[in-house]
Amino acid sequence: RGAIEQVIVGSGRELVLTDLSRFRLGRRLLRGVRLVHTHLHNEPLTQDDLTDLALLRLDLIVAIGVGPDGLPADVSLAHILPPNPRGQVYDVWAPSPFHSFQLECEAFVDALETELTRVASDHVVQDGQESAILISVSTRSRGDQEERLEELAELVRSDEITVLESVVQRSQDIHPKYLLGSGKLKEVVIKALQRGADLLIFDQDLTAAQIRTIAEVTEMKVIDRTQVILDIFARRAHSREGKIQVELAQLRYLLPRLSGKSTALSRLGGGIGGRGPGETKLETDRRRVRDRIAHLERELGAFARHRDQRRGRRFRRMVPIISIVGYTNAGKSTLLNALTESHVSVQDRPFETLDTSSRRLRFPRDREVIITDTVGFIRDLPKDLMGAFRTTLEELRDADLLVHLVDASARDLQGQVESVEAILSELELERMPRLLVFNKCDRLAPEEAEALCHRYRALGISALQPTTLTPLTDCLERTLADRFQQFRLAHAGPIGVASSSVGSGIGER
Repeated sequence: RGAIEQVIVGSGRELVLTDLSRFRLGRRLLRGVRLVHTHLHNEPLTQDDLTDLALLRLDLIVAIGVGPDGLPADVSLAHILPPNPRGQVYDVWAPSPFHSFQLECEAFVDALETELTRVASDHVVQDGQESAILISVSTRSRGDQEERLEELAELVRSDEITVLESVVQRSQDIHPKYLLGSGKLKEVVIKALQRGADLLIFDQDLTAAQIRTIAEVTEMKVIDRTQVILDIFARRAHSREGKIQVELAQLRYLLPRLSGKSTALSRLGGGIGGRGPGETKLETDRRRVRDRIAHLERELGAFARHRDQRRGRRFRRMVPIISIVGYTNAGKSTLLNALTESHVSVQDRPFETLDTSSRRLRFPRDREVIITDTVGFIRDLPKDLMGAFRTTLEELRDADLLVHLVDASARDLQGQVESVEAILSELELERMPRLLVFNKCDRLAPEEAEALCHRYRALGISALQPTTLTPLTDCLERTLADRFQQFRLAHAGPIGVASSSVGSGIGER
């Protein structure tokens, strides 16, 4: 309200501002602080001044120029603007003589805050939802960055966060502390202020130090892609085993990031290590996390033994197994439901299915198989998740056939296929027999779908159109013909057990 809070003495070249964190933003978009300083050579506002205006969320920044006689000369002023058609982020007023300069500052700032708040509230954000600006900083091509941000946006929306805007910076020299350059960081802060964003979400994995420094500069909550995926998994896990796997992945991610200073980890550990504990408390937290990890690993071991027993029963019953694998949201659960008349949960969003579902599929010739639906894959699958779900994914080794399901309408179809193949290789399943199937072909023109299937030597279907599934079931039955024969001979006696190889007719991809 016009009270002088601090007086700072600088040099002829710079002014070092003190910590303004005690002037909390709260519900305000602006800080409630104006910076009035002098320019000894009567120069206008500098780029550094405008950077301070943005990063510190100042109400106003004012420079009083000093004339040759040592007396006040001109006054320069700037303030942040609400979003506007011209795309201007701040308004820099032309210098005016000091003695004729007049401004009803309190009323002006109140009006500016009101307009910023009004425009920010115009963006559709559901009650209780957070809103975010997505950021990609990379040496990749801009097109690749935009594709990855589209996928990140889909993940973020699936995590019930509203996406307000995306920011791309292609750089050969990525800043080790902030990732973004100073100019782009300023742009991000202004966008966040103008749009009323709560979160900054990076497409890259961030270190604990990067999360902390970016959060300190922007005074915003900062998370990365891995945290978003972990949060989605935490929302979707329903079975006891799934919940254990997700908690284990979260704790493995959290442990190396326990610094005692970060405020950005509350989304994962209930705030462990995020409230500034002392060293003793911090070491206690680390011990608790390590102990919990060991306990969860023992519990997962028990589930693994149970799966081994179930696997043995299946083998004794001589029932072939088909496992559906593929990129997240390719339609695996929809296909399982269509083939087996089941009712596994289906949603058009990433990672709807975390828990493995197994159903029986009966072919027209009265032959039976077990068909399973697994958790979806994604590019750069977080290693902590990969480790926690490895025992579940290794069940794929029991399959007689992998059906690699692909969303034919995906923009980055080739990238998705390669990502799934890379994960299968990491699981040492690259030599497993598999059938490539393109789903959602109804979203393409018939000739386009046919050309795509021909190019990849794939089978085209739509899991929502039962008439397209007959060629698939026929192909599955033909492909497993040798396996059925092997099981038939096994029932005739031990000599027939070592019959012909699995997957004849497909070959190995």
